[in-house]
Amino acid sequence: MRSNDEALALGKNVKLLILDVDGVLTDGGLYYDGQGGVTKRFHAQDGLGIKLAQACGLDVAVITGLNQGAVEARMHDLGVVEYHAGFKDKTPVMDSIRSRLGLERSQIAFLGDDWVDAGVMRAVGLPMAVPNAQPEILDVAKWVSRLSGGQGAVREAVMFLLRCRGQYETVWEQWS
Repeated sequence: MRSNDEALALGKNVKLLILDVDGVLTDGGLYYDGQGGVTKRFHAQDGLGIKLAQACGLDVAVITGLNQGAVEARMHDLGVVEYHAGFKDKTPVMDSIRSRLGLERSQIAFLGDDWVDAGVMRAVGLPMAVPNAQPEILDVAKWVSRLSGGQGAVREAVMFLLRCRGQYETVWEQWS
């Protein structure tokens, strides 16, 4: 995990974590069935991470370039209300969410992995990436997870933000 004092300071103010899907919530693979449908594999620890974030008042949103039923179903299961599919330009969607929630861009983190995420990552307070992100995305990121997309990177990002916000120990005590 690449972390620094700047990322720690920026994380204290984050009230919204926005996630990409392919390569972040999933391993980036597109699994086609015989009828042309796409299935996805999600990591259960990422799901619990999203639920923990929500329980601590850290809002979670998803903006993805593709529009697939498997992702919509998973977001519904996790109670992610701000799910936006089919957007290649993610910055206007982020701004719409930000406006509805009454947030400043500095209060938003975005976890991404590919070029489609570059614009929105440059627009938020804390740009985050998975370690197997494209090199240009790693250059934009101020925090990089140890775990790859679809392998618990979202959970790791949530735990980092909860530590920054001073909520990690309280949440852990509730589970231990």
